[in-house]
Amino acid sequence: MATKGASRQVLRVIVRNIAASSLLSPLQVGRCFLLSQPRLLCSSSNQTSMQSAGHISKVSHGSNKPVTELSLQTLVDMGFTEPQAEQLHDAVSTVRGGSAAKHALSTLTALFVLGYNTSSVQKLLLKCPELCTVQEPQLQQRISNLRKLGLVEGSLQRVVAHYPQILTVPVKKVNYVVLFLRERCLFTTMQITDILRDNPAIIVEDMSQVEYKFQYVFFRMGVKQREMIKSRLFRFSLDEIRSRHCFLERRGLYQTPDKKGQTTTVNPKLDSILYVNQDNFLTAVAMASAEEYEIFQRLMAREWQEQEKEYDSIEADSDEEEEEEDDEDDEETGGKHGYRKWRKK
Repeated sequence: MATKGASRQVLRVIVRNIAASSLLSPLQVGRCFLLSQPRLLCSSSNQTSMQSAGHISKVSHGSNKPVTELSLQTLVDMGFTEPQAEQLHDAVSTVRGGSAAKHALSTLTALFVLGYNTSSVQKLLLKCPELCTVQEPQLQQRISNLRKLGLVEGSLQRVVAHYPQILTVPVKKVNYVVLFLRERCLFTTMQITDILRDNPAIIVEDMSQVEYKFQYVFFRMGVKQREMIKSRLFRFSLDEIRSRHCFLERRGLYQTPDKKGQTTTVNPKLDSILYVNQDNFLTAVAMASAEEYEIFQRLMAREWQEQEKEYDSIEADSDEEEEEEDDEDDEETGGKHGYRKWRKK
C-alpha cells in the first residue's frame, strides 16, 4: 500500500511537470497519466478508457501545437462515434454562448482519467454540459476534495455519474455543507460520507430546509442519526416524510418517544416507512387502502396551508411590534439606536 501511495505521488509530480510544458496539450497529459497507472481505473471501463487515451494522442499527431479547440473530428479521434460526437459538440457549444468549448478538452481528459469510457462520458456531459465551463485546476481540486471527504475509487465514480453537477460546485460550498451536517446535525465523518454518496444533491439544497427536515425526524419522530443514514433520509422531501409519519400517527401506529426514548407502541423503523414504494408502505406498514391515504393527503395539505397562513400572520405581527419598538427607541435616543440596528441587518 505504501509503494502504491508513493508511486501515485511520483506520477502526479510527473504529470504536473509535463503539464507545465507548452509542447503538450491537456489531452496528452491525460494520456501520460492513464498509461502510467492503468490499475487505478475502474476495471469495467479500463479498456475503453485506454483506447480513448490512444485516440487522444493522435489528436495533435504530427504537430507540436496543442489542441485547444473542440471539434467533431477531435471527438471522433478520441473514440466517440459520429452521433455521440455531434450530440456532445452541440450540447457543449450551447453552454454560455460556446465558451465552454475552451475547457471541454481538459474536462474530457479528467473524466477519462477517472476511468469513464466514451459512452459514460457522453451521458455525463449531456446530463451536465455546464461541467465543461469548469477550468482544469478547479476540476482537479474538486475531485481531490471529494476523495478527502471519503469518496474513494468506485464510490467517487458512481457519485459523479449519478450527479455530475457535484463537480460544478466550489470546494468552499461543499465543505460548508459538510461542516453544517457535522455541527448542526451532529453526523459523524463516516455518516457524512454516506450522505454524500447516497444523496450528493444535498450540497445545493437550502440548508435551512435540510436542518428543518433533520429536526422534524430527530425530535418529532425520535429517530437517531444512524437510522437516518440507513433509511437514506435526505433522498426524500419533507412533505413525503411528514405525510407518511402523520398518517401512521393518526392511525395509532406511531408515537413520539418520551424523554427516555420510550413509547407505548412499537414504532416501525424509518427505512420501512420511507425506503419503500407507496403500495408496500400502505399494505405492510400502514395497513390502509390507497383511497384512505389519498383522502388523508388532501386533508393534510389543507391543514398545512392553514398553519402556514397562521405562521405568516404571527410573523407579520411580530415584525410590526419590532418596528413600533424601534420607533420608540428612535424618539428616546434621537434615532441612533435605530440606525445601528439597520446597519446590522
